[in-house]
Amino acid sequence: MQIYKHWHLKRDSDDIAWLTIDRDGETTNTLGREVIEELDAILQALHDNVPSGLVILSGKDSGFIAGADIREFEAFTEASAVTEQVKKGHAVFAKLESLACPTVAAIKGFCLGGGYELALCCNYIIAFDSDDTRVGLPEVKLGIIPGLGGTVRLSERVGGMNGMTAMLTGKLYRVSQARGLGMIDEVVSRHGDLRWAARRAVLKKRKARRPGMVARLSNSNIAREKLAAQMVKKTSAKANPDHYPAPFRLIDLWKEHRGDRNAMFNAEAEQIGQLMVTPAARGLQRVFHLMERLKGLGKKEDFKCRRVHVIGAGVMGGDIAAWCAMQGMEVTVQDREMKYIEPAVARAKKLFKRRTRSAHAAKATLARFIPDVEGKGVARADVIIEAIYENVEAKQALYKDIEPRMKEHAVLATNTSAIPLETLSTVLSNPQRLIGLHFFNPVAKMPLVEVVHAQNTDATMISRGSAFCGQINRFPLPVKSSPGFLVNRVLAPYMLEAMKMFDEGMSMESIDAAALHFGMPMGPIELADTVGLDVGLSVVQKLGGDGADKAVERLQKMVDDGVLGKKSGQGFYQWTNGKPVKQKNDSENAPSDEQIESMATRLLKPFLDECRACSEEGIVEDDDLLDAGIIFGTGFAPFHGGPMHYLKTHS
Repeated sequence: MQIYKHWHLKRDSDDIAWLTIDRDGETTNTLGREVIEELDAILQALHDNVPSGLVILSGKDSGFIAGADIREFEAFTEASAVTEQVKKGHAVFAKLESLACPTVAAIKGFCLGGGYELALCCNYIIAFDSDDTRVGLPEVKLGIIPGLGGTVRLSERVGGMNGMTAMLTGKLYRVSQARGLGMIDEVVSRHGDLRWAARRAVLKKRKARRPGMVARLSNSNIAREKLAAQMVKKTSAKANPDHYPAPFRLIDLWKEHRGDRNAMFNAEAEQIGQLMVTPAARGLQRVFHLMERLKGLGKKEDFKCRRVHVIGAGVMGGDIAAWCAMQGMEVTVQDREMKYIEPAVARAKKLFKRRTRSAHAAKATLARFIPDVEGKGVARADVIIEAIYENVEAKQALYKDIEPRMKEHAVLATNTSAIPLETLSTVLSNPQRLIGLHFFNPVAKMPLVEVVHAQNTDATMISRGSAFCGQINRFPLPVKSSPGFLVNRVLAPYMLEAMKMFDEGMSMESIDAAALHFGMPMGPIELADTVGLDVGLSVVQKLGGDGADKAVERLQKMVDDGVLGKKSGQGFYQWTNGKPVKQKNDSENAPSDEQIESMATRLLKPFLDECRACSEEGIVEDDDLLDAGIIFGTGFAPFHGGPMHYLKTHS
């Protein structure tokens, strides 16, 4: 029997062929050129000697197949070369689709992109119900579209509307959701056997169920015209086609070619070739690699946190505690009186109800969120997070009180947004143990946590802090202790510049529009309201800078009047149902495209200048980590690939 490098093929006594992918030399299965060439040879052999059935599964614990090997496509500079390679992949997948026997994809773990496109070529898809099993086509998040037949086969399998929604959002689905949509055919319970279920499916010659009448009709010519217009409108509300062309190309592809299968395959190959070499795709692919690097920082230390103690049940402290409980940890929450913890409990209940899979799961999660006025959890906690108000003396008094009661190897962290660790740690008998874990608001949405360290901080504590971030599904960014750390330091001059422009008579809406024009997800005025004007005031007071006095005076008055931004319903904007009420400029007063461009350049100059300064001072290890921190901490336009990358490519 032929020996392959990346695949293992065996036939059993029922003549079922078991094809296992186990990419050589890699911890994760991806579909590189060599892997697909071997699959081609295997499928040809199976066509020549057809088995009674074929089951495809993974030999790696990390998952099924993560997708195509994006590293290979990054080497291409010509769209035609990408298209040629994609068409070769199409031909191989067509061999799997046309194999004259029952075919089953048996999935456990992630099955994404090209991996799910391969599964779609099978008659039947089975998935094991584990916490990490996910299926989906997330290519739009890389600035491209599915390119191995996914645009064709998914819209056939689940209907046009469901298929396009899955591709346009790039959502990764749990098995129950995927089964409901028809993206998979059978769920194997956690007590079941994936191989046995796959064997049964082959022997019974099971096939995917056809989508319902409504789903099928959504692919019709008349429906596509109307649905495509709705899709464009909905997508435009979230993405600018000039910045993110991929989803709009996908809509056009489906609208124009869904009626002709072969034409749609060819158009898919052409479109992905054109998109792959765009600056937007290159920038988003760079962001993907930066994200993987941050994830790696959370895996360096073998540290397992089971119990967390949070001191300070305000918005940040309470939400940090709730997020940790969501990740399966036991969390004790301390404040001066129970009345200060009760609002945090109420917010936690809403989060758990919204984010967990069932009422039972929400109740179980809430049981791990434990009010603790007396602070008994200090002695049992693996990680203690201080999140009280920004006052040096108050924080230091707290540290002196709790340090004697802490476990020897527990992590002590502060969520301060700007106070240097060197100042806070002086009262500790072991000042080397204090780190910063600086979360961002809203905690449940912002993926970055700055792991702050001073010159004398114990390296083990830095690693444990990073590992803790990884455990709670957050990206750790080690940063030096300095005023504002990285993210707030960069944001402060940006926000101040916005306020100067406001003082000069420019409208809030125009200032925010200029930031959106550059590609920021939110304008600086709306961002100030979202973060909280009290938080902004604290940061501006500490970081200062040219023009800060006037901004401090305005913010102080607003805060004194109870005008705190989104959380109070009124800030620079009035907030209704969680959204800012913005006035539309009439055509006569609306700034021209040239004016918006000029405003964007002015707004971003202090932002980029501060990034340069942070780079020169070594606030983070290197420019790649600086780019990662600014992208995931501020939302800096991802398609630009990060501020330092932007400066290098636009100099």
